[in-house]
Amino acid sequence: MANFKAVKVTDKVYWVGVVDWALRNFHGYTTHRGSTYNAYLILDEKVVLVDTVKTPFKEQFLERISDVIEPEKIDYIISNHSEMDHSGLLPFMVEYVKPEKVFASSMGVKALAEQFHWDVDVVAVKDGDSISVGEDEVVFYETRMLHWPDSMFSYLKGERVLFSQDAFAMHLATGALFADEVDRCTLEYEAATYYANILMPYSNLVLNLFKKLEKTDVSPVVIATDHGPIYRRKEDIDWILENYRRWAEQKPVKKAVVVYDTMWGSTAKMAHAIADGIAREGVDVNVVHLGGAHRSDVATEVLLSGALIVGSPTLNNNIFPSVADVLTYLKGLRPKNLIGAAFGSYGWSGESVKQVREILESMGIEVVGEVSSKYVPDGEVLSRCRELGVNVAKRLKELCGN
Repeated sequence: MANFKAVKVTDKVYWVGVVDWALRNFHGYTTHRGSTYNAYLILDEKVVLVDTVKTPFKEQFLERISDVIEPEKIDYIISNHSEMDHSGLLPFMVEYVKPEKVFASSMGVKALAEQFHWDVDVVAVKDGDSISVGEDEVVFYETRMLHWPDSMFSYLKGERVLFSQDAFAMHLATGALFADEVDRCTLEYEAATYYANILMPYSNLVLNLFKKLEKTDVSPVVIATDHGPIYRRKEDIDWILENYRRWAEQKPVKKAVVVYDTMWGSTAKMAHAIADGIAREGVDVNVVHLGGAHRSDVATEVLLSGALIVGSPTLNNNIFPSVADVLTYLKGLRPKNLIGAAFGSYGWSGESVKQVREILESMGIEVVGEVSSKYVPDGEVLSRCRELGVNVAKRLKELCGN
């Protein structure tokens, strides 16, 4: 008798994934609430396994599959994404199950061969290809760079289940498998955090994906992601799709985030004065001290903001290390349509503010201004900080049309 149970999603689809309650880091992204690695069984004339899970969870994975069917009865395996949290157990499953066929995108075939150094004959499927599984069929749609070159969707046409791999996902460990069973505030935060840290660099491709899908007959009643809850209600599906459109467009938002670190409190005083100036203009503002926040939390704030104001003291003629870390990370995420500003204190050389400004400009951010303070900021410097905050807020309201 299986200890870990499968969960029925539709008449023909079962969830056989695992919950990783302990995960706290996902390639540089802090996962405060763990994650799931979702895999699925399609039961038709052909039994199909859609993705596998991370290697350490082999026993749980096999128990969930065995709750539905003997693993050896799996006919096909589909690999939607070759990243190891979804393909880690694929070599084992191929050897153990000996499926008739393994399917992946053309880039997936290459990635799996290079990753596992194997000679398995994986069938390459192209955009729009389909396979019969009996009464139903699975249609494949390439989604390159969302978020790896090999990424693809699989759509169970009759059941109208979209296996969306890492798209529309979130890192969230929960005993509730479906989105309608999870607190909406939690869903909103974790979905935004996931988009900001995983998919934001590919926002143009997300918008192109929507255009592409509009030309197909894909109209899912279930979106089965590779991480986090499954969407099975129309209102939840509409909600996540609308959020993805909005986040991908990254239109200016009447909100600012002030990000800073400080050595002796001077840059902190400047941050608070700038935030005060922003708030006086009726613009929402959040202040993030890097002494207690992670780069991935900052990325979420940036996704949900229209202005990024960055403060750094000068250390050894350079930006403070924590600030440099965040800016390097954000630059790789390629946020769009932001305005910004730079500020900071220094003792004798004062290079950091100029360096912050240069990085912001290299990111395509419109820099509204900057303020520097030698040692502790006096009343005149703090007044300039408030003025900078006011100017940022006014510019942001112009861009937002109010």
